[in-house]
Amino acid sequence: MSSLALDRIAILALLLLSLFLTGRGWLADHPEHNPWAPLSLDEGQGWATGRKLGGLRADAQTCAAFLERADIAVQPLEPTGEGSCRREDRQQLASADALGLALSPARAQTTCAVDGAFAWWIRHGVEPAARTHLESPVARIEHLGTYNCRRIGGGQNGNWSEHATGNAIDIAAFVLEDGTRISILGDWNAAVSGAGDEQAAFLHEVRDAACTAFATVLSPDYNAAHADHLHLDQARRAGGWSTCR
Repeated sequence: MSSLALDRIAILALLLLSLFLTGRGWLADHPEHNPWAPLSLDEGQGWATGRKLGGLRADAQTCAAFLERADIAVQPLEPTGEGSCRREDRQQLASADALGLALSPARAQTTCAVDGAFAWWIRHGVEPAARTHLESPVARIEHLGTYNCRRIGGGQNGNWSEHATGNAIDIAAFVLEDGTRISILGDWNAAVSGAGDEQAAFLHEVRDAACTAFATVLSPDYNAAHADHLHLDQARRAGGWSTCR
């Protein structure tokens, strides 16, 4: 091989090494885009965020480590229930309180995956949407429950709901620090009538943000059964696909 060919190979190797080191340094400065960096509650939305959030529902240890890094103290609960309603992964939902929001009713029981996604949703969805559209921060989130041993639609047949294992939560309303209550039922379509544009915009934005954190998000846009709440769950599906309606 000629010296010219060797020189070209050396130059190419140096260029590739330079690109590698530059890329590694850039990823270190932008962990939200780094698929190998653990998910942090403080990092912004990035290319790798969806994959990392998917890891919360795929692996309980990954989820627990995320909550620990976020300084969210988890209160594990003993497994309970039987059959399709057996709840092995069970804990008090701690993320709302840790991030300064009240939850009503209090002491909701969920899976780690729901708790972790809830934390991300509050920090990167609810709080920014309130700053953009409302004149007061959110102080309380009202929900319709997490656990219900039933099938989807409440019938005798069909697939079991994620509520059957506490792997879901239904959000009904947000109460601001100034006392204003913004409900899914009353304010989702407020913009249609020309009133409450900002409240409706807030609700749609928090729905869209939830689609990043949760495996399933169902809103009033989906069907009449969801006219009064946002259904958020962490269903584990082959291929990791999600639903946002």
